[in-house]
Amino acid sequence: MGFISQQPNGLYCRFSSVTDCPTHWNMTREDYLNNATGNISSQAEGEDILNRHLVPFEEVKNRFTTLNMRRKEFNELLREMGEAE
Repeated sequence: MGFISQQPNGLYCRFSSVTDCPTHWNMTREDYLNNATGNISSQAEGEDILNRHLVPFEEVKNRFTTLNMRRKEFNELLREMGEAE
């Protein structure tokens, strides 16, 4: 379980509610539609998610925990995703 969010740099990430951290990041639209995450059953489902069900990027930051990723690693990842310091 998880959600897809558009990063500040315009690319996409998948946040896992199981690991409480991002599992995929810097995906292009095509990456996601080609099932880079292994979590969509068809391109039509992927299009629907990207067009109607994106979760605001703030939720990536709000839901993160240090259970499976160190805070330092997450902060570095945020910068890579285009988050301003």
